Amino acid sequence: MSDLDRNYASPFGRAAGRIDAAAVDAGLRAYMLRIYNYMSIGLAITGLAALGVYMGAVTTDQSAAVAKFGNAYLTQFGYAMFVSPLKWLFILAPLAMVFVISAGINRLQPATAQLLFWVFSALMGLSLSSIFLVYTHTSIVRVFFITAATFGALSLYGYTTKRDMSGMGSFLFMGLIGIIIASLVNLFLASSALQFIVSIVGVLVFAGLTAWDTQRLKNDYIYGYASQGGVMAERAAITGALSLYLNFINLFTLLLQLLGQRD
Repeated sequence: MSDLDRNYASPFGRAAGRIDAAAVDAGLRAYMLRIYNYMSIGLAITGLAALGVYMGAVTTDQSAAVAKFGNAYLTQFGYAMFVSPLKWLFILAPLAMVFVISAGINRLQPATAQLLFWVFSALMGLSLSSIFLVYTHTSIVRVFFITAATFGALSLYGYTTKRDMSGMGSFLFMGLIGIIIASLVNLFLASSALQFIVSIVGVLVFAGLTAWDTQRLKNDYIYGYASQGGVMAERAAITGALSLYLNFINLFTLLLQLLGQRD
């Protein structure tokens, strides 16, 4: 509250400024809670979609299997999802959805943007379903809770810190570009050492982005959406949830590469 008293000016004097600050503070809490709720629902959809695809893709009946993936026997559906060229459609579809949501958010109604976010979350679940074939289920659950605890601590830091983190944005973005380029190169090199380095650097970058994005969302509300509200604030909540969701998913997959036990 004291931060808002200092930073939020009112044209009606000090007393009115305190009232305004209280209103902004309450609105900020509701706004951030909405973002975290959207993100949590998206993660739940992703998890259910990934688990559902995995359950439909494998079979214990070897005579009914059409292919083998590691130690798992695949159904016809599993073959289409994880072996056939169709798999690239499910891998690339979430990326296309991110561009659709980001490019069209200012023209979309909030209900439409929400629906697209849920669709994106489901597609991400389809894309991530293969982790159940690669890693033990116990290690997936363990890494998920490690990610949740790490994400929660970093987001709380970004929300409460007095340090201005805006200068970190360009540095983190350059790190993200570097990770993408190195990952593409490693598709051809298949170097375990390079993959390890990418995973370590990636965890650091997305850890920083989690704190940075949280502070950015907080400041965007205080200095923008608090006075505007309505449709613009709702759209911003959805894109904010998308940003934090992507940070969480990337932290999870990178930590899984480092800490996950292969099946």
